[in-house]
Amino acid sequence: MGHQVALPALPQRIVSLVPSQTELLFDLGLADRIVGVTKFCIHPKELVKQKTIVGGTKNFKFDVIDQLQPDLIIGNKEENYKEGIEQLQAKYPVWMSDIFTLEDSLEMMQQLGSITGTETIAEALIQTIKSGFEKLQLAQPTIATAYFIWRGPYMAVGGINFIDAMLQHCGFSNVFADLKRYPEITAEQLQEANPQLILLSSEPYPFKEKHVAEFQALCPQATIKVVDGEMFSWYGSRLTLAPEYLQRVIFEVKNQ
Repeated sequence: MGHQVALPALPQRIVSLVPSQTELLFDLGLADRIVGVTKFCIHPKELVKQKTIVGGTKNFKFDVIDQLQPDLIIGNKEENYKEGIEQLQAKYPVWMSDIFTLEDSLEMMQQLGSITGTETIAEALIQTIKSGFEKLQLAQPTIATAYFIWRGPYMAVGGINFIDAMLQHCGFSNVFADLKRYPEITAEQLQEANPQLILLSSEPYPFKEKHVAEFQALCPQATIKVVDGEMFSWYGSRLTLAPEYLQRVIFEVKNQ
């Protein structure tokens, strides 16, 4: 993004504006240095409760952040909003990630480990994640898949984003990969795409089993499954848990 961040010393008062990166910071052993998180930062559950809420990922409470006097703010290009980030950059060091692939997420972990002095823990996390994904047995042949994140209107995952990358790691071929990152999809478009598999994410829209029939009516031949959105979209230390979960999804889909 062309913005340099200079830190004169290891940060002692960190504000995190991204849920998956907040969890990573705690897993790097930085609990005592994290002073502020967003209302969407829910992991680790007991520890985030002890931190000050600085708003949402796209609506910061600048007065609260000013009171916390952070010496480092950590955000993400997609999950946060440009105007808010620029306003914070005028006063504080703001380090931003931009994540499209698993490799991007591992690089982010390495860099955060470096700037917080937790390189050893970060490297151990990276190696655990790499090992897990190397062992993942992909669906073969690939399965034509649609992954939905919203209804009213329907919104799916398009190409060039982290969820699309996770689908590829599973051997799931995204039928909407040629569209923009999170396109609105009509019922007719879905029927025309004719996916073999439809995945309904638990977040940001809280899809439940009751929604399966709605999609089954549109695509009677498709396998439809509600999945844990965190395992497909959180690009921090939750990736240590993702391979086992994704393997289970692949197995269940192949054996339905």
